[in-house]
Amino acid sequence: MSKLTREQEELIERFGVIQEQSGFAPASARVNALLTVSDKTSLTFDEIRETLQLSKSATSNAINNLLVLGRIGYKTQLGDRKRYFYSKLDHWRTMFRKDILGLNDHVRVLEDILKARTKDTKSYNHELQDLVKFMEYFITESISLIDSWEPKEK
Repeated sequence: MSKLTREQEELIERFGVIQEQSGFAPASARVNALLTVSDKTSLTFDEIRETLQLSKSATSNAINNLLVLGRIGYKTQLGDRKRYFYSKLDHWRTMFRKDILGLNDHVRVLEDILKARTKDTKSYNHELQDLVKFMEYFITESISLIDSWEPKEK
């Protein structure tokens, strides 16, 4: 079991709630939060399960979900059958890029909706067109921002 301070427990809960609001299942949100907050850079299945007091099933489902989403990864150690799970927080640029580029699918659907809509609703169609244009602008500028961002040295 990974020992956590009271502050770490509160941070896991706070970060977990934020992730739930973004669509994560509660167990997945807590596992991801634990792997981000823990002083250990990687944790085993049992350490995760025991620390968060989750069932084996809930732990397994959460881990598999996070692996599919690319939010966590795992490594093994020679001679040890255990998998050690870690946060892929250091891949934030890749995750942001993927999420933002995923908006292109929304843009394409909105464009198809606009083409299929009646021409009698000019005002509504204009608002829909503005949304499409804004989303295209947002995607382009966000990707540019990600690519050009460099941390400022303190």
